[in-house]
Amino acid sequence: MFRFCPYCAGSIVEAVRFNALRPVCSVCGFVQFYDPKVAVIALVSDSGRVLLVQRAVDPAKGKWSLPGGYMDAGEMPQEALQRELREEVGLAADITALLAIYPMVNEEGARIGIVLAYQAVPAGSADIPFVADDAQAAGWYGPEEIPADLAFESTRGLLQEWSKGARGEESRI
Repeated sequence: MFRFCPYCAGSIVEAVRFNALRPVCSVCGFVQFYDPKVAVIALVSDSGRVLLVQRAVDPAKGKWSLPGGYMDAGEMPQEALQRELREEVGLAADITALLAIYPMVNEEGARIGIVLAYQAVPAGSADIPFVADDAQAAGWYGPEEIPADLAFESTRGLLQEWSKGARGEESRI
């Protein structure tokens, strides 16, 4: 949050604007709107296995999640996801479908953005040439091999649905 107005340097106060309490300049009336964070994740599957990464950073450092990350300004979601897969595990992937949209919540449980979850398949070899960026490990897991220490609700929900389908049960994935 700004402490001073980026336009006139007036002090910022909290005031109701557009039906919500927002930071407002006490001099010129500038209203600061919080932009939501947008993240993308991929349920990458190959030969009955799914790709998981072990997080090297917080939130949820040391836990396992689907690969992905934040979108940069100017990126479309699928481009951001392909970039994240290249950065984290060096994997080229074909993004095949949007599976779900999840709320992104902070440690206090407040919604701060959205997570776009996509289905993907390797575009070539499924080998993981390296692990980098915010991942410390990565691997392919079958439905009975998924680690118990999963990082996010989006990962848990998607893997639960994927596991159903992998076992031949009815699944939305």
